[in-house]
This record gives sequence, structure tokens and C-alpha cells, in this order.
Amino acid sequence: MSVRYEKHENIVVVHVSGHLNSDSSPSLEAVLHELVNDKKELNILLDLSGLVYISSAGLRVVLVSASQLKQHAGRLVLCCMQPQVREVFEISGFLMMLPTAESHEEGIAAFKS
Repeated sequence: MSVRYEKHENIVVVHVSGHLNSDSSPSLEAVLHELVNDKKELNILLDLSGLVYISSAGLRVVLVSASQLKQHAGRLVLCCMQPQVREVFEISGFLMMLPTAESHEEGIAAFKS
């Protein structure tokens, strides 16, 4: 798995690719923790276009991060999910709890509404 991020105005776009599982989820968790707790970034767009697999450990990282952001009056928006990844989020019920967007533009617009 690889993780990189870039700032777009007051939104941090975090790009995740590869497999997000119990071995790789601590890396994403560390990046998101640093962004939220150390850098005080409160608007995070999680770009999952390169993610091909997510396990329950990966889902936990996303949920914990969304919860941390909510505690700080921030938001986490998921975007650009591959069909197999979207299905995991749907089956787990996470799509009912987390906002999603089909594209970067739609995801960025979600923070402005």
C-alpha cells in the first residue's frame, strides 16, 4: 500500500493505493493521525481510486479517523472508490455513515456545502 497527500486550499487529499489490510493499515492510521492531531487538518478527502482491497482493519482506520475528525468539528469524505472496495464499504454499512463522492471535484464540493 502507498499513501501520499496534497493540500488543496483547506482540504487535504489523501491518496491511498494497493491493499489496505492488517499489515498496511498502521501506515495509513499514522498519516491520518498526524494530519488530524498534529497538523490540525480538519477536512480530509480520502481518494481511494488506487485501492484494490480493504480488510476490516482498513475499515477500522477509516472509521476511527472519521470519528476523530468529527470530535474536532472536521469531516472525512471518501471519493473515487473502485467497485470492489465500494462493495466492502456498502456491506459493512459504512456508506450510511460516511459521505462519498464519485470524483475529486464532487468530493471537494462536499466540503463547501
